[in-house]
Amino acid sequence: MIKRLKKNHSVLCTSRKYNQVTELARIRKQKLVIIGKHGGAEKHDKLDASLSRSKLLVKKISKFSPDITLSFCSPEAARISYGLGIKHICFSDSPHAENVMRLVVPLVQKLLIPWIIPKKKFTKFGIDQNNIIQYKAIDAATISKRKIKNIKKTVGKRIILIRLEEDEAAYSLKKRPIIPIIKEILKEFSGQEIVIMTRYASQKKYLQQIFQKKIKILSIVVDSKLLLYNADIFIGSGGTMTAESALLGIPTISYDAVPNIIEDYLVRKKLVMREVNPKKMVSVMKKVFKSSNSRRKNRAKKMMSSMEDPYPILLKTMKSILK
Repeated sequence: MIKRLKKNHSVLCTSRKYNQVTELARIRKQKLVIIGKHGGAEKHDKLDASLSRSKLLVKKISKFSPDITLSFCSPEAARISYGLGIKHICFSDSPHAENVMRLVVPLVQKLLIPWIIPKKKFTKFGIDQNNIIQYKAIDAATISKRKIKNIKKTVGKRIILIRLEEDEAAYSLKKRPIIPIIKEILKEFSGQEIVIMTRYASQKKYLQQIFQKKIKILSIVVDSKLLLYNADIFIGSGGTMTAESALLGIPTISYDAVPNIIEDYLVRKKLVMREVNPKKMVSVMKKVFKSSNSRRKNRAKKMMSSMEDPYPILLKTMKSILK
């Protein structure tokens, strides 16, 4: 979407220093201006990092002098845009991130959300329902539709791809339900390739202490689509990658670390299986490996084809608030 905007607009794209984002931007050849850093897990550190970043952003944004600010519900973008009198459009599929929504939603001019999320999930944070625009797509669909050149399917052991839950976000439940799940998977599938994607260095260190070399922990950021293409099954915590996996037709199990509306929808559509009990999860995995995946692939393909491109809706919204 940023690349498409740059064709006809002057765009300043900023991010805080956050390895997951900055490395993916490098892989996808997306130029970012890095301002500030991620605040970590503690409330004091989050606030301090946000205030520091805001001060730096004020200078950069004032100099750039944009007509519109676009963000995925960034508190800093909301506060600065409001303070400088800049129109602000947000995307969000995360009403469960209540702390962020309370800081952002009351200050934006327009909020763009997936059609499966009721507007009332956001109006409670202080925005008129007329300023909420729904589009018929899940955000992960945009990622899933993105083409990658020269992808090759690996041959050999089954690949069990596991994505750890977010445990530093304000909405995090601060628990690690994945540990007993990995232990049970190791008992039953020790001969397969068990690949773990962590989010933070602390998670990687914690897993290494427990499992040592029994599992493969990715040490670098890798394009998620490349990993999913080679995965025989994906186990995630209910975030964007869980939805992306499901929309690619990969057998997907969520251990429900972050309950959300998008995942609920994909469970109803039989594209995500939800299981939190380690033994039951292993049982589900055995059934998956014994069965054909063609029906799931067809359901995913049908859903993907039904989803619209949010970009024209964004352009229409931009024009409406600049009149």
